[in-house]
Amino acid sequence: MNQIKIGKFIADCRKQKNLTQMQLAEKLYITDKAISKWERGITMPDSSIMLELCDILGISVNELLIGEKINMENNNQKNEQLLLDMAKELEKKNKTIWSSMWAIMIISMTALIAGIFIAAFLIPEGVWQLVTILGICVVFLIPCFYALKLEVSVGAYKCKNCGYEIVPTYMQALNAMHRGTTRYLKCPNCKKRTWCKKVIKK
Repeated sequence: MNQIKIGKFIADCRKQKNLTQMQLAEKLYITDKAISKWERGITMPDSSIMLELCDILGISVNELLIGEKINMENNNQKNEQLLLDMAKELEKKNKTIWSSMWAIMIISMTALIAGIFIAAFLIPEGVWQLVTILGICVVFLIPCFYALKLEVSVGAYKCKNCGYEIVPTYMQALNAMHRGTTRYLKCPNCKKRTWCKKVIKK
């Protein structure tokens, strides 16, 4: 989706309705700064107010997301293009989340090893050395839990037995044995536990 194009379209539709940014903002119970950000292509309207915005501007959601008026003749073609664009955007976001997850894990592992090395060689043996190492391990677990949340939020785990794509809850993934991003899960389709490999859905 082209946010600049959508922003200009929102501005044009608003002006056609003889509304100022402030007046539109009052109708939507938001600030005029939010309207300004939409129209400059910085942000997109929140999904919770999208229908109300379209109703006020006299446009459809498809027209809003495409950033132009749709003729009935090319409506199906525009709808297909919109779905393709949204699929591409979802794929891009999934890849970004996946990359972030791996970056967090690599940085955390590096920090853990460096922290333990420093504690082992620079802090004299005794209680404080043990406390420091335990503290480093606890701090290391925090980004690990967050990285797991990112891992679960994208794609699915493919059952090795029947090929069914499992989308577990955070707790199910947390409690499952794992080898990297492959987890030992119970498949709701074939009812068997197997090593399920992570797959990123497009």
